[in-house]
Amino acid sequence: MLKADLRREMLARRRALSNAELARRSAELAAHLFAEFDLGAWRTVHVFLPLERQREPDTWLIIRRLWAYFPRVQVVVPVVQLDGQLTHRLLGPETELQPNTWGIPEPLGAPAVAATNIDAVLLPLLAFDVQGHRVGYGKGFYDRFLQECPKAQRIGLSLEPPVERITDAWPGDVPLHACIAPERVWWFDEPQHAGE
Repeated sequence: MLKADLRREMLARRRALSNAELARRSAELAAHLFAEFDLGAWRTVHVFLPLERQREPDTWLIIRRLWAYFPRVQVVVPVVQLDGQLTHRLLGPETELQPNTWGIPEPLGAPAVAATNIDAVLLPLLAFDVQGHRVGYGKGFYDRFLQECPKAQRIGLSLEPPVERITDAWPGDVPLHACIAPERVWWFDEPQHAGE
């Protein structure tokens, strides 16, 4: 399927999810992350904060659990700049948040973290395919950011299972190492499994 068609279809599916179903799927994503990945090996993990109006997965379930059980792992969140680039700020339990122009919560006055210091990135997406390509909102924020941290583990968080093929994926699209869906983890490149 084409990216534009997948965006429309997946956004419609998200709008149709009840709050209870969104919460259930978000909890399953978090459970798979903590069961299948060696989080203790990470020093810094980049996590998007959910945009409620877009019905994104509730990443607060992941963030709070990291704070509670992996206090040595730094949680970093994106801040969108006017030029379309992302910067990255440390997020702690006491960090004050303020919505940006798009309604995305961003930390106020938090220390910046260089992209090269990030060990893993949990990526927002609307769809992914069995080859590890992803469809986001089409602005390219994350593709540009991922070029800056080529050694980071790239893990998608999807509310839906994969499609067979995204037909207009191109070489500038940065593929995933893994994608977590409610039913299972899909591996495309296996840099770290828990217990290995």
